[in-house]
Amino acid sequence: MNRAPNILIVMVDQLTGTLFDDGPADWLHAPNLKRLAERSVRFANAYTASPLCAPGRASFMSGQLPSRTRVFDNAAEFASDIPCFTHHLRRAGYRTALSGKMHFVGPDQLHGFEERLTTDIYPADFGWTPDWRKPGERIDWWYHNLGSVTGAGVAETTNQMEYDDEVAHHATARLYDLARGHDARPWCLTVSFTHPHDPYVARRRFWDLYADCPHLQPAAPDPGYDAQDPHSQRLYDANDWRRFDITEDHVTRARRGYFANISYLDEKIGQILQVLTDTRQEAVIVFLSDHGDMLGERGLWFKMSFREGAARVPLMISASGLAPGRVDVPVSTMDVLPTLADLASIALDVVAPWTDGESLLPVAGGAARGTVAMEYAAEGSVAPMVALRRGRWKYIACPADPEQLFDLDADPAEAVNLADDPAHAETLDGFRADAAARWNLPAFDAAVRESQARRLAVYPALRNGAFFPWDFQPLQRASERYMRNHMDLNVLEDTQRFPRGE
Repeated sequence: MNRAPNILIVMVDQLTGTLFDDGPADWLHAPNLKRLAERSVRFANAYTASPLCAPGRASFMSGQLPSRTRVFDNAAEFASDIPCFTHHLRRAGYRTALSGKMHFVGPDQLHGFEERLTTDIYPADFGWTPDWRKPGERIDWWYHNLGSVTGAGVAETTNQMEYDDEVAHHATARLYDLARGHDARPWCLTVSFTHPHDPYVARRRFWDLYADCPHLQPAAPDPGYDAQDPHSQRLYDANDWRRFDITEDHVTRARRGYFANISYLDEKIGQILQVLTDTRQEAVIVFLSDHGDMLGERGLWFKMSFREGAARVPLMISASGLAPGRVDVPVSTMDVLPTLADLASIALDVVAPWTDGESLLPVAGGAARGTVAMEYAAEGSVAPMVALRRGRWKYIACPADPEQLFDLDADPAEAVNLADDPAHAETLDGFRADAAARWNLPAFDAAVRESQARRLAVYPALRNGAFFPWDFQPLQRASERYMRNHMDLNVLEDTQRFPRGE
């Protein structure tokens, strides 16, 4: 019997798929990701299940939409009884570990990972709960604002750099340890960075790479607040746009910092892949992001939107037996779970037939993929938003807003809403029927509001008096590290050496 493949998942945060039509854009300084792309299936139209960190990541882990995971926003608990790809792999005999961010909220900070090597960068409690009972309210201490744009620039260390430096260190150390062969199980190591998520601040040597970059201004200009669709206007307001005078120079510096941090990540990823090579380990490699970033396109920043910059993500898979190449069929990050199950020969239809994703192995071989669904029900919204991507079309619906229909082949900038165009009435009707069959929006709305209300009652209670936070505390067993007196030094030094006998 062939051994199940090792799996290395590299996840980044807020990296837009519009820069990854076929691997990294040519002008990006990302040599390691470009080499990975050359040996990968590259999904040019991959979408997050929800354009926000915790909902998107919970959907990636579980293969289910937020309406099913109930992770509606960045402070919604991810329930322990939801099977994730980590659970399926562990049932099949895998060793699973996480180095980095996954933005789990709630007391379960593992969700099938046998080990976490770092803590998370964001809180695990209910403190970031939005409140739809107060439409238009800004919660300034945790909402995004455009200070990330006006504050873009250079620094040699930041909160985010400190975190990602640690993530990469623990990931490479774990790969060395896995090579020693003390554990015969196949492994799945997930390495999850927080860059290029704002703030758009980068180290000088990466910043300098983009001094003459021709892409430092958005391709689609800001049409102004009054010309935006209602949800985009809400995002402007949520980002406190009236308090900031965003200049062309601010935009240039923010985009430059973002591109520089892609190069920073590329170096970290290159170090990890080099250890994999140096230790002679083979693994399936999956590279993806949780969601994208609008980067000033049409005046929008960050995520929380179904527009391409925020909803589209890079997705590349390198595996034995998968011929490298570009795939244009729209796919979802929820497809990763059934794909990993397929690669590990796990009969998912027997143990978990309820996933919303589909294996990408047939798609990589030329098969079709069904309609891709997305949901959003967090800050900047006042009711559940849903979207469908099929073929050249993207459909967006929300009970509070007019429908949107975009022809992405003819209008990649999504500048022309065709929902009111009689020439496309049949296409619109088809999407309406599909959405009606998939979603009960009044029930979805009620579930979100109930979840928010429960958490807004629980959180202040838990902060009154003794506080027991859920933030993950990494454990290092100091008595089992390096040399201790219950160990035989001769055996230790031999077994900890890799490779041996050279």
